Amino acid sequence: MGTRRCAENEGGEVCLSNERLFYTLAMRSRYRITEENRVYFLTSTVVEWIPAFLLPETRRVVVDALVYCRKEKGLRLYAYVVMENHLHLLAEAPDLSRVIQSFKRHTATRVMEAISNARQTWMLNQFAYYRKKYKEESRRQFWQEGSHPQLVAGMDMLRQKADYIHANPVRRGWVEAPEHWRYSSARNYLLGDDSVLEIDPVEW
Repeated sequence: MGTRRCAENEGGEVCLSNERLFYTLAMRSRYRITEENRVYFLTSTVVEWIPAFLLPETRRVVVDALVYCRKEKGLRLYAYVVMENHLHLLAEAPDLSRVIQSFKRHTATRVMEAISNARQTWMLNQFAYYRKKYKEESRRQFWQEGSHPQLVAGMDMLRQKADYIHANPVRRGWVEAPEHWRYSSARNYLLGDDSVLEIDPVEW
């Protein structure tokens, strides 16, 4: 049996064989936060696109975690949307990698608790079934690995990514206009509505 080594991810420390560790780190290197205090476009997706955020309790977990990260971890949030099975952020922070890792660890735990309290056993079974085998520290896996960060180069790209984020619910057919989706910063920009989540708005 090959030597096992350990690497850190959103779920904590994961121990892998040399071959598996090399492959995993190589794949992750394609999407890395390389510059701090720069704006990144981030995507976090539930494993197998399971629609965990159809429950209001789970959406509230995400919102509360973002509120905490803004207040306590220096996160500046310029745009966001929470869809049924993924979320997008435009954000920056002094140590954005650690902020996102902490956010995903916390939300994974709290969302699982909310799903369990809502008696959504089928979801819990799916999270257990799709758990990566080397994630020995947990019986279930909520988030797909990584956040696919893309460095935002300039205001034009920032606006393009914000428009993409806000158009998500419209493309999915959930609403007719971006500001109609409750869990979207489109409401902050277009309606002046900070009731769900305050952001750090950009003056376009």
